[in-house]
Amino acid sequence: MKNVEDLTTSAKTMHDRYASGRMDREIVRQWVMGLSMYPEPYGRHIQEAAAWFKPSRDDMDPVELKIADLARLQAIYRP
Repeated sequence: MKNVEDLTTSAKTMHDRYASGRMDREIVRQWVMGLSMYPEPYGRHIQEAAAWFKPSRDDMDPVELKIADLARLQAIYRP
């Protein structure tokens, strides 16, 4: 288990960079998939994000996909 403060800071940074277009979805996906275990409520939100990012979701509208991605990232740092 790692430091929760580091997790929330990193999740906010990923969210902000992805939202601004400075980071693409694949990098965000890899980051989420690489997260380890954290205490609740963070752990639940990380598991939900990992389940969301695991499939490619190429069939979704890009704008709707990004909105959904950002909501899952935000849930990690604002549980």
